[in-house]
Amino acid sequence: MKDCLFCRIIDGKVPAQIVVDDDDVLAINDVFPRAPFHVLVMPKTHVARLAELEDAALGGKLLATARRVAREAGHRDYRLVVNNGEAAGQSVDHLHIHLLGGRPFEWPPG
Repeated sequence: MKDCLFCRIIDGKVPAQIVVDDDDVLAINDVFPRAPFHVLVMPKTHVARLAELEDAALGGKLLATARRVAREAGHRDYRLVVNNGEAAGQSVDHLHIHLLGGRPFEWPPG
């Protein structure tokens, strides 16, 4: 999608600090981090939200990538967040997983 921020990052039209870049998944440092360690893991194929993800293998690859990024950064304890839709806090209409670590988290989340 031409107007999707994450698609433009994936296409190299918007700069980002890339953590992982493979055939299916891109992981970048969040520009507005909510924790000392905050990475966004997203499919390179445009999927607007989790509720629209039909490819189970791609979903598994997103989770495996998040796990690998956390492990390689030395984080044993971390939180994964997926916001599905505007009312849930999704601000970019492209599926992404927030990988957060480096501080204690409370429950329930806000």
